[in-house]
Amino acid sequence: MERKEQTSRTGGTASKLALPLVSEFRLKQATQPLTDAWQRLPIEPRHSTLLGISFRLPQIAAFGLDARSTLQTLLGYPFQLIRLGAYWNRIEPEPGVFSPDELDWQIDAAERAGKQIILCVGPLKTFGYPEFFVPAHHLSSPFPEHTLIKPSAYPSLLEAATTFITRLVERYKQRKSIVAWQLEHEAVDPLGIEHSWRLDAAFVAKEVEALRKADPDRPVMMNGFLPTSLLVYLSQWWQTRDQGDSLAVAQHLADIVGIDYYPRHALLAFGTRTLYLDGSRSPWQHRRRKQLFTTAHAHGQKLMIAEGQAEPWEAVTAPPSPSRQGMYSCLPEQVIANYNTCIRRSQQEAPLYAYLFWGAEYWLLREQCADSSYLQAFVRILEQA
Repeated sequence: MERKEQTSRTGGTASKLALPLVSEFRLKQATQPLTDAWQRLPIEPRHSTLLGISFRLPQIAAFGLDARSTLQTLLGYPFQLIRLGAYWNRIEPEPGVFSPDELDWQIDAAERAGKQIILCVGPLKTFGYPEFFVPAHHLSSPFPEHTLIKPSAYPSLLEAATTFITRLVERYKQRKSIVAWQLEHEAVDPLGIEHSWRLDAAFVAKEVEALRKADPDRPVMMNGFLPTSLLVYLSQWWQTRDQGDSLAVAQHLADIVGIDYYPRHALLAFGTRTLYLDGSRSPWQHRRRKQLFTTAHAHGQKLMIAEGQAEPWEAVTAPPSPSRQGMYSCLPEQVIANYNTCIRRSQQEAPLYAYLFWGAEYWLLREQCADSSYLQAFVRILEQA
């Protein structure tokens, strides 16, 4: 009798987990016809929340766009905040070389446009694929898979990383336009599906210590991926169960906790169809969100959306841009819907500090292909929020 009861309980638990898992899968035609749905959606008022974008040099190159003209075009729109990245291997391409000219002109341009700046000083992980930008001369061989990168195992790399942080902060801390520093990108999570190694929380804590020593006054922002589906939630929990995920570490180390919010993304492509995970209505994200707001309020921290999905996330690295069609993972109307969801839910707790749209360069690529709907959806938000 006891075994039957145990089997029944186990089976019941499995059923409870299987049901939401199945409900989050979508097998869809990847390319979808564009509609004018984005023109009819209401816009949630932003109240005190700052709106902005991230500017991603790696994506600019992947799209074949010109960096300077792209940035100038984007800065012409009336948002308040922009996130810029200091890519270590671009600034230090060779031993003994420190070449921040590329970052200098980005900061200069943002200042002239009257924007506030969050500067990601990396150093190992910075936003924008491939998200790992350590110069080759600081890492003679790849990190071993399935390991934590501890400071004791990589003392010279940690020293080089903190030196890079300090040098950047010393160079830019007099810039009043910089309102916060970002430290690492999804600091202790595995690097996508390509690599299973992770930074140890102690390694990141040493970097934060160096950053605060170089500038004790400005806030530090750290970000993490918010699982919106049960499958992703379970996978992330399993991989980071020993020290917590990047959001948990950010709650311990940062002044501003940044949430990366992607409710719909591809898993596998099958010809013209793709299997997607859609967690836009999942209860898992609501529970974690409430916990984040509760902890942030208790610790006097700010919460922001560091990356609000506003471009497709398909089963390829660079988002496809089909002529006269959009991709199911993020159609133009979802640029608005994702923003509305985050703003509406935050108002139930406390206003978000900021909401940064992820995909601004993609909007300009689409505009070059005679589709301005992504860009105009963004403009609608700026004008009506």
